[in-house]
Amino acid sequence: MSAPDSEQRPALKAYRAGADAAGQRLDQWLSAAVGDDMSRSRIQGLIKGGAVKIGGKAIVETKHKLHGGEEVVLDVPPATPAEPEGEDIALSVIYEDEHLIVIDKPAGLVVHQGAGNWSGTLVNALIHHCGASLSGIGGVARPGIVHRLDKDTSGVMVAAKTDLAHRVLSDAFADHGRTGDLERAYRAIVWGTPPRKAGTIDAYLGRSTKDRTRQAVVPDDRPDARHAVTHYDVLEVFGRGPDGPTASLIECRLETGRTHQIRVHMAHIGHPLVGDRDYGGAFRTKANRLPDAVKDEVNAFPRQALHAALLAFSHPASGELMRFEAPLPADMLSLAAAFRSV
Repeated sequence: MSAPDSEQRPALKAYRAGADAAGQRLDQWLSAAVGDDMSRSRIQGLIKGGAVKIGGKAIVETKHKLHGGEEVVLDVPPATPAEPEGEDIALSVIYEDEHLIVIDKPAGLVVHQGAGNWSGTLVNALIHHCGASLSGIGGVARPGIVHRLDKDTSGVMVAAKTDLAHRVLSDAFADHGRTGDLERAYRAIVWGTPPRKAGTIDAYLGRSTKDRTRQAVVPDDRPDARHAVTHYDVLEVFGRGPDGPTASLIECRLETGRTHQIRVHMAHIGHPLVGDRDYGGAFRTKANRLPDAVKDEVNAFPRQALHAALLAFSHPASGELMRFEAPLPADMLSLAAAFRSV
């Protein structure tokens, strides 16, 4: 059903340029006048599209110089419909307000559309769930994805619903919490146990030369090398046989956010994630030495045992510290229980 005509009309906003605006570029002055609700690139796009008028005349040059004293009228069109279309996919919503939504993503749900995944994604689900509350990212009614989890990684994710939230959260994730309140913690079940209860893995990552879809630890002077730092803590050790501990539950905290970072780093130190067919395939035979019930549980586990357990950040509008946790999902709880029985 289409929205009423009143919801489809552009929103007219008028701003008075003071004497101090004389000589300023239109895009710069208007961006400051509008404030955080709209990015400068969005302002520039509206100017080029004829949505900004001075004295009743559309000004399409972003560099147009103001004289001071003008009334600048901004015609903000309604957000265009999102592509892809929304789909009624169940979501576990932890928190939602007018600026953002936080969910507990299940394993198996792809975040973005891509080759082989043109529907059934988290983006499809968010468009359907959020509906009219999406005010528009860059003029399009879509959720702003500011970070990602692999398809088969579960746990806490945040998505933006407004330009302001998208910009602030994107900056926070790009900064990796170095200067702000961003905090991320993951839980993983790995083969064996690291030699120390707590440690740091500092190793550069780049594309694998054997498989371009995978990452690998690479020399720091390789052109595509990207610095990656993972801190880990051993939370629980499972089983103590003649070959040492069978597996461990660990917590990982990231200083960087590289593709497959935890999976590659843990495999690099000899403790790949249970169920990780990309980076831990050589360890699959370890399951054959386990009791039958445990072996069956491990062999049936369909994914890498990785869960985003904690996400904390400053709210993009209020600045309030927001902290969200998601408990281990049923499949990882069952896997941990099986290992405890060894």
